[in-house]
Amino acid sequence: MADALDSLLEDNILIISKGDTFIATTLQKKLRESGFEVNHAEPTVSSMSEFRDCTKVYIFYMDEGSCMDMDTLVYLKDVSIEEDKMVILIGTPDEFHEATKVISKDNLAAHFLRPFDMNSLITKVHELTDVFEQENRKKCILIVDDDVTFLKMVHSWLKEKYRVAIVNSGMQAITWLAKNHADLVLLDYEMPVVDGPEILEMLKSESGTDNIPVFFLTGKSDKDSIQKAIGLRPDRYLLKSIGKSALMDELDKFFIAQRLKK
Repeated sequence: MADALDSLLEDNILIISKGDTFIATTLQKKLRESGFEVNHAEPTVSSMSEFRDCTKVYIFYMDEGSCMDMDTLVYLKDVSIEEDKMVILIGTPDEFHEATKVISKDNLAAHFLRPFDMNSLITKVHELTDVFEQENRKKCILIVDDDVTFLKMVHSWLKEKYRVAIVNSGMQAITWLAKNHADLVLLDYEMPVVDGPEILEMLKSESGTDNIPVFFLTGKSDKDSIQKAIGLRPDRYLLKSIGKSALMDELDKFFIAQRLKK
């Protein structure tokens, strides 16, 4: 499944704009001439969702108040954080200011203020897709936790060395793994609705996910809780109080051990 998805994502770009404006149409043409696969979508969730599985770079050409569409911006924020997709914004300073109230500047691959130089944008896209290919060689870790603050913290720790995706519920994890490959899942032991043990059971019962390593993360350090978690046979059991260096050491040791087994 991962190989099929990688081939779908190869050089795929989605131009988002209200209608096929002259600028959007010209940009599509120039990107195709540069060797990219390009699609167009309206700035609506339903339109963008049609291309979610086959898009690597989102270019949002903000015009006619489209930057005020909250659902569009939230969608782009989610794909940039949860799926490590690249988002580029094009707009006026005011449009960019409004958009970055929703999408953090840290989560943008790039931005261009209108009027912009199209050749510079295309050069930037080439640079970003080259980086994407390098990043794709990194191990992918999915973090599952209902504590958004904890998610963001661990994401910031790991993002330099690993490809990292984050979701805040068990069912989101199942949905994400149905479409994406992870080399490791860091799974919160205690979550509302569907908890860590239930998710682990679901993953182990499906042929597509049964071999994905899972580390439990928990805030409980008492003997009974630890024995109960270990009894479910995760690959590791880590306390959520673990620091950055200790966590990085655990991950390094795990992936080195995996390589030695192979």
